[in-house]
Amino acid sequence: MSHILVITFEDENQALSVLKSLKNLEHQEMLNLDDAAVIVKDAEGKVQVKNMAERNVKAGAGIGGLVGLALGTILFPVAGIAIGAASGALIGKSLGNGVDKKFIKDVKEALTPGSSAILFIVSHENTGILISALEPYSGKIYQSSFDSEAEAEIRKALQ
Repeated sequence: MSHILVITFEDENQALSVLKSLKNLEHQEMLNLDDAAVIVKDAEGKVQVKNMAERNVKAGAGIGGLVGLALGTILFPVAGIAIGAASGALIGKSLGNGVDKKFIKDVKEALTPGSSAILFIVSHENTGILISALEPYSGKIYQSSFDSEAEAEIRKALQ
C-alpha cells in the first residue's frame, strides 16, 4: 500500500534535505520512494518545484526504448529508440500513481515566502525508519494518508 505525506517547513532548505535523506534510505533499500516533489518559495515569493521522476515513467521509458530499438532496427535506429522512449514514458506516466500536479499547485500557493514543502509517496514503508529519517527536521504535516497512530508518531518526530 502506498502512502502520501506532505510536510511544510519554515525555511527554504529543509524539504530538499529531507528528500536527500529519503533517497539515501531508498538507496540502502530501507524505503520505497515512489514519487516526490520539493517546492521552495524563496524570500521574494519565487517558486521552484523539483520533481523526482516516478518509477513507472522510468520503467515505461526503458521498455519503450527497447521496443523502439526493436522496431527501429528495421526502420531507422535512432528515431526508433527516441520515439519508443518517449511513448514508453507517456505510458508509464499514465499507469502511475504519482504526486498530483493540482495538489502540488495547491501546496505551492499555500506556502509563505522563505518556506518549503516536500510531497512524497512511499510504499511498503517501515514507519520506524521513516520517523527516524524525519527526526532531525522541524516541520508540519500538511496532509497524510497514514493511519492516525502512525501520523501522530510522525508529527512527534517533526517537532
